[in-house]
Amino acid sequence: MTNASVPEQEPQTREFPAHSVGGGLALLLGLAGLLVGGGLIAAGAAAAAALAKGLLIALGILVDIGSVFAMCGLNTVAPGQARVVQLFGRYRGTIRTDGLRWVNPLTSRHKISTRVRNHETAVLKVNDAYGNPIELAAVVVWKVEDTARAVFEVDDFSEFVETQTEAAVRHIAIEYPYDSHDEGGLSLRENAEEITEKLAAELQARVDAAGVHIIESRFTHLAYAPEIASAMLQRQQAGAVVAARRQIVEGAVGMVELALTRLAEEDIVELDPERKAAMVSNLMVVLCGDRSAQPVVNTGTLYQ
Repeated sequence: MTNASVPEQEPQTREFPAHSVGGGLALLLGLAGLLVGGGLIAAGAAAAAALAKGLLIALGILVDIGSVFAMCGLNTVAPGQARVVQLFGRYRGTIRTDGLRWVNPLTSRHKISTRVRNHETAVLKVNDAYGNPIELAAVVVWKVEDTARAVFEVDDFSEFVETQTEAAVRHIAIEYPYDSHDEGGLSLRENAEEITEKLAAELQARVDAAGVHIIESRFTHLAYAPEIASAMLQRQQAGAVVAARRQIVEGAVGMVELALTRLAEEDIVELDPERKAAMVSNLMVVLCGDRSAQPVVNTGTLYQ
């Protein structure tokens, strides 16, 4: 499986840290400005001269407005969250440091979660590599790694991940059979670990444009479609019976060979080729039969 079918897209925007300062000092300065502005307004109201009163009140109002405007740059960033900063539509960086931070009040801040998320697809009905209808579902564990690409490169990164996950699962399903008829061939049922690794690699290539990192992907449901499930179950049972019979025959041949070797080594009895053939035939019938053997006692000679 290669990712050649997934078109590569060079991102136009990449994340970088936004310029921000600790919000504690900015909050104290803003509160101090409000107090100073209130004091100026109070002093202006108490002033006797009309000119001084007007100037003090106007200055106090301006200081209060400036303080409130400056405190609009305060942001609280929780762990597992980030803020994408824009100034007049232009990307100005991302705040990832948690706590109270202060940035330019003229900027807009878009909150985005960087926590680990799960997405489980619905049960999809597709055809495998042999054309058999199967049902499968997968769960994907992912998180946002590049906030700038997640916000600016795609319209809705969460919906983008869901759509690409379904597309990747469908593509993987048609590349491999549910059960492989060839020795050493990969199949969805018997090689789930290897195939889910390929699924994660393909999905990472698909969602890389959105700045998303795929942590893990697993199949949560895998079965033949109901219309062929009974027929495929019979095929699986037949295959199991054949495999069991093959193992029984291999074991029986080894036991017959051991019996003939021991008889020859211990010099218990000498058997001509005809008698050896008869002994091998009898032992194979006993060892490979699916019913208990019925012993027959020979009271005559070896040749009767």
